Amino acid sequence: MKSDNCRKGMQQAPHRSLFNALGFTAEEMNKPMVGIVSSYNEIVPGHMNLDKIVNAVKLGVAEAGGVPVVFPAIAVCDGIAMGHVGMKYSLVTRDLIADSTECMALAHQFDALVMVPNCDKNVPGLLMAAARINVPTVFVSGGPMLAGHVHGKKRSLSSMFEAVGSYAAGTMTEDDVREYEEKVCPTCGSCSGMYTANSMNCLTEALGMGLRGNGTIPAVYSERIKLAKHAGMAVMDMYNKNIRPRDIMTREAIMNALTVDMALGCSTNSMLHLPAIAHEVGFDFDIKFANPISERTPNLCHLAPAGPTYMEDLNEAGGVYAVMKELADAGLLNTECMTVTGKTVGENIASAVNMNPEVIRPIDNPYSATGGLAVLSGNLAPDGSVVKRSAVVSEMLVHEGPARVFECEEDAIAAIKGGKIVAGDVVVIRYEGPKGGPGMREMLNPTSAIAGMGLGSSVALITDGRFSGASRGASIGHVSPEAAVGGPIALVEEGDIIKINIPEMTLNVDVSDEELAARKEKWQPREPKVTSGYLKRYAAMVTSGNRGGILQVPDNQ
Repeated sequence: MKSDNCRKGMQQAPHRSLFNALGFTAEEMNKPMVGIVSSYNEIVPGHMNLDKIVNAVKLGVAEAGGVPVVFPAIAVCDGIAMGHVGMKYSLVTRDLIADSTECMALAHQFDALVMVPNCDKNVPGLLMAAARINVPTVFVSGGPMLAGHVHGKKRSLSSMFEAVGSYAAGTMTEDDVREYEEKVCPTCGSCSGMYTANSMNCLTEALGMGLRGNGTIPAVYSERIKLAKHAGMAVMDMYNKNIRPRDIMTREAIMNALTVDMALGCSTNSMLHLPAIAHEVGFDFDIKFANPISERTPNLCHLAPAGPTYMEDLNEAGGVYAVMKELADAGLLNTECMTVTGKTVGENIASAVNMNPEVIRPIDNPYSATGGLAVLSGNLAPDGSVVKRSAVVSEMLVHEGPARVFECEEDAIAAIKGGKIVAGDVVVIRYEGPKGGPGMREMLNPTSAIAGMGLGSSVALITDGRFSGASRGASIGHVSPEAAVGGPIALVEEGDIIKINIPEMTLNVDVSDEELAARKEKWQPREPKVTSGYLKRYAAMVTSGNRGGILQVPDNQ
C-alpha cells in the first residue's frame, strides 16, 4: 500500500502517533486509505448537497474494506461571479484545485481517491489532479438541478439572464423578472441545462472516470446517494485490480469524450478543459481535432440553452450511456477503452436504451449531421476560436457585419443595453483572454443581453474571452492568439468588416495582410490590469485559449 510510507515500520512511529491523534484504530491502520476530495461549500448551489454525497461515498468505501478520509477542494459559482471582477477568479481556480489536490494526496500518500465535484472548474481541475496523482480514482458529482417552471414552461439560469436583457429592452416588467428570479433555480444542483458543469460531468462518464448516471441523475434524487455509495465501492474494486486514471484517460478515451461532446452539444468550455486534461496525460490536444470529429458526429441533443429539454429529461431518456450507444452502433466510439467499472466502454453501454427519441435523437434522425461545436480559423483567429454551433440560429451560420470594438466586457454590455448595437453588427470584446483578463471571463451577460434585446438572430459576438455554457447565438470565443499577446483581434478597428462562416469553419476580418502588418507594427502591449496577488502570477504563466489556458513557466525564467 502506498500509505505504508506513512504507517509501517519503526521509522514511521511518529507518523502513527499522529494517526492515533486522528482516532485511527489498529484495524484501520492496516487497510487502504482512501482520500475523499470534498468540494462542499455553502456558496455554490451545486455544492450545498455534497456533504450528503461525501457521507454516502464514505459508507461505500468502508463497506468495501477501505478507510475513507475527507479533505477539501475549493469551488466558485460562475453564476454568482458573473459580470464583475469575481469572474476573473473562476477559470483560474481550475489550476488551484488541481495543484492543491495533488499536494494533499501525495503529501499524505493516499492509496486511492474519490473525487466529489460538481460545478464548472471543479470537475476538470480534479480530472487534471487525478491524472497527475495516478492512484485508483472514481468521480461522483453532486448532480444537476431540476428545471424551474414559469408560466407552465421549463426554465433555467440562462432564462434568468435573458430576462434581464428583455427588461432592458422594455419587453418585460420588473415583476416579470422577479417571478423568473424566484422560480428558475428551484433546487440545489448544477444549473439544469447543458452548461459547463453538466457538460463536464457528462464527459466524465464518456472518459470512463464516472459511473453510469454521474452526469445526469438530478441532485435531489435518492438515486444520487446510491450512486455515491457505489462510487465508494467501485474505487476499492479499482484498488484491488490496480486500475488507475492513466489506464482510463488515454488518447482514445479523450477522443471518445470529444465525440460525445459533439453529440450532446456541450459547452464551449469543454474545449478549454479537454486540452488541459490531455496535457496532464502527455497528449498534445489540438482544438482543431474538433472539426473532423464534428464533421462525422451528428448532434443528437438540444438541451437548454440550445433547445427546450433539460438534464432531467436526458436522465429519463437513458442518460449519457444511451447517447454513447447511439454513437457506438454507428462506429463512432472506441469501445475497448477501460473505465472505472473495470469493464470496457462497450461492456458498460451494451444494455443502454434510448427511451425518448425526442430528447436523444436516433443516429439516423439527428438535429444536425454535424456536431455541437466548431473551431473557426482565419486571419482573425490563426490559432483557432470556438463556437457552439448547435446553439446558433440558421440565419447566423454565415454572417458579415461591421466590427463594434470594446476593450472590456462592461463597455460592451453598456452599449448593448443602451441600444447602440443594431442588427448586423459584430460585437468584438478583447483583452479578456487568459492573460489579458486576466482569467478569461465568461461573457454570459453580453450574450444574454443580445438575446434579451431581440438581437440573437442578427448580431454576432467574438472575443478572446470565453462563454458560459448558458450562452447561445453566434458567440465565438477563445480567439487565439489573444489580444494581450498581440493577436489579430487586437488589431481590429471600429467598422472593419468581420466575416463569419461556421459551415466552412472560418473567421476573418476583411483587411489586407499588408494593413494588418502595418497595424501590428504600431501595436503596443497594454499595462497589466492586475499587478498583485494570484492573478498576477497566473497572467505571467498562462497560455492562450487554444492550448486550454494551461500554465507554463515563461521561457525567461
